[in-house]
Amino acid sequence: MKTRAVILAGGEGSRLSVLTAKRTKPAVPFAGKYRIIDFTLSNCVNSGIFDVMILAQYRPQSLIEHIGSGSPWDLNRDFTGGVRILTPYKTRFGSDWYAGTADAVQQNFTFIKQGSPDLILILSGDHIYSMDYDALLTFHLDHKADVTIATIRVPMEEAPRFGILDIDDSYRVTSFVEKPSRPPGNLANMGVYLFNRNVLDRALWEDRRRPGSAHDFGKNIIPALVAGQARVFAFPYTGYWVDVGTVESYWQAHMDLLAEKPALQLNNRDWVIHTKTEERPPAYIQGGADVTDSLLSGGCFIESGAIVERSVLSPGVVVHRGAVVRESVLLTDCHVQTGARVERAILDKRVQVGENAQVGAPGTGSGLTLTLAGKNSVLPAGLIVEPGAVIGCDVTADDFSSHRVKRGTTIETKRQPYEI
Repeated sequence: MKTRAVILAGGEGSRLSVLTAKRTKPAVPFAGKYRIIDFTLSNCVNSGIFDVMILAQYRPQSLIEHIGSGSPWDLNRDFTGGVRILTPYKTRFGSDWYAGTADAVQQNFTFIKQGSPDLILILSGDHIYSMDYDALLTFHLDHKADVTIATIRVPMEEAPRFGILDIDDSYRVTSFVEKPSRPPGNLANMGVYLFNRNVLDRALWEDRRRPGSAHDFGKNIIPALVAGQARVFAFPYTGYWVDVGTVESYWQAHMDLLAEKPALQLNNRDWVIHTKTEERPPAYIQGGADVTDSLLSGGCFIESGAIVERSVLSPGVVVHRGAVVRESVLLTDCHVQTGARVERAILDKRVQVGENAQVGAPGTGSGLTLTLAGKNSVLPAGLIVEPGAVIGCDVTADDFSSHRVKRGTTIETKRQPYEI
């Protein structure tokens, strides 16, 4: 059976705040050296799927540059398909920006069905997980399914965020409701769909003609197939999986990696997470620095007297003498100057934290309040950024009217922001 993977990677990801101000959500850095989409791409190649199409839309440049020819994933090949990135385009027949996930696939279906693949694997490019899709394919064929949906049990309090399924004893889906306010259960849709090509083709055309449709897999395609008595089955997945669609889930997924026995093993040589790697020197920790329960990428430099605890540092991060970084995620080339404190914060690329500045604060109680700073921002010496405040991209010292940024406040640059 010939399988083609289609990765939906066009999401704006507005709930990730400043992290997606200049890039699409799948291109957001993760775990120091990766991008979010690396996990889905690596799942494909580790599962023996080397025919991959990526549907991009919102600010795709970072994603396009990251994927390149696909060589880090062994996808720079033509005979088996390799990797191709497709973006919206204009035609004489009224194509436009993608209206929904199903519309994105519909607009590109002429390309998707080239070569007559038997099965189309629809994937999200913004989930963190390791999954052998070969097991999903075997399940699909054994059950003679038209569509198979990967599913996972989630806590009941989180169920309203997901499509919720009910199944019979044979795993056949008997009902599907998208993001219910009062969920009838906690078996959640993971956004991983395996379709027989002819079933997908027919479902997309029927949806295109359906008045009022949002042209979305979860809202429209899957409920219509279930209601129409198609053979829709639920594949039970029991591993680690997280939709990093919010700032809180993005931060928590990083903290999960710092557990004594993390549920997601990045050092599993039997399931390598491939990525485009930067050429950086090894990380260097001076004597007298205190680094515990943290991930440090190449090019990091931790000076004597600095403290780094339960944090993830991307390539080129520098933490100067006497600075403190706790429970934080620092992206590429951030600098934390002498005496500064960064706690429960996420700093995007090239953020500069001035001497004795304070960004965020230790967590108290059961609530989670994070502090954000966007790309290229410069936080002046002595600045206090309270928990829950947001510093936009390209902010400089001139953009601050006070030495304190209060909780819930967003500071934006008064200048024309840079585009990269």
